[in-house]
Amino acid sequence: MKLILAPMATLSHEAFRRTVEDFGGCDEYFTEMINAGSLLHLGPFEKFYLSGAPVPEKTVRQLTGSRADYMKLATKVITQNEGIGVDINMGCCAPQIANTGAGISWMTKPIQETALMIKEVKTELENSAKDGIKPLRLSVKLRLGAENFTKESLFTFTDMLISEGVEMLTLHPRTQKEKYREKPRWQYAEELALRYPKIPVILNGDIKDTKSYIEALKMAPHCAGIMIGRAASQKPWIFKEIKNNLLDNPEKIELNLEEIALNFINNVERYQPEEFWKTRLQRFFAYYSLNMSFSHYFATQLTNAQNIQDSRNRLTEYFQKCPEDKIKIL
Repeated sequence: MKLILAPMATLSHEAFRRTVEDFGGCDEYFTEMINAGSLLHLGPFEKFYLSGAPVPEKTVRQLTGSRADYMKLATKVITQNEGIGVDINMGCCAPQIANTGAGISWMTKPIQETALMIKEVKTELENSAKDGIKPLRLSVKLRLGAENFTKESLFTFTDMLISEGVEMLTLHPRTQKEKYREKPRWQYAEELALRYPKIPVILNGDIKDTKSYIEALKMAPHCAGIMIGRAASQKPWIFKEIKNNLLDNPEKIELNLEEIALNFINNVERYQPEEFWKTRLQRFFAYYSLNMSFSHYFATQLTNAQNIQDSRNRLTEYFQKCPEDKIKIL
């Protein structure tokens, strides 16, 4: 059963992946969304989105965009970098993405239009493969669809994806407008896995600990993997925690939460452009704060930091005031 880091805007970047890798990592890392148009116009930050470090051999680059021609050309750029696959984002419901025709809009456009885009991306992957090397894997991350979706409409859509050469599906089993307060319908991932026994189906949504991991697998035992996003932001060690808890004799794991946070700040400073420092730190610590006794205070302190050194100072000051939060035993 694969454990996979989800693609998350402002989170699934190299600095965060390095933090996760410090705990043994996971089987695959999905990058932040790479905007096809921005990549083709050689934006100044695209090299950071393209980075596959620290383990490019386990990295999948997720691509978003609204135009098939841009998606094809951007795929060609991606293939020039070491990695294991290209993932097409068909699940993002954020208005700034969906309203442009990207993300989940690919599930609501005429199916022929989406099929053409997939065909062109797949062709580019095959054409870019050199010296007999297997092309990068093509995958799609999707939702159930719009609010009026039916099981039949979902299957019609996924049948099309498979027929056009998609080799892996990741399902976040909520509709376009369903928020995180709505429980994901994990059983749909199981139905997809049974429908396509030769295609890996990955389950995504609300896996936050070993208990929910086990519950999800009971609902979808034929899935090939579990993808975790927000919970990994709170607990970068979550993959190690799950693996350890599934052992017959789990070992005791001691975590230094101050040291982990300081290492993350160092990673951001080293592996992200200065223009990204503030947003990357704020987004991470919004989740990481949930480990603290005074989570709101911790998050507020880090959000209000004036610069990266101030973030370090505020972090150290918090643990001086709350030393009981420093060490966590799993």
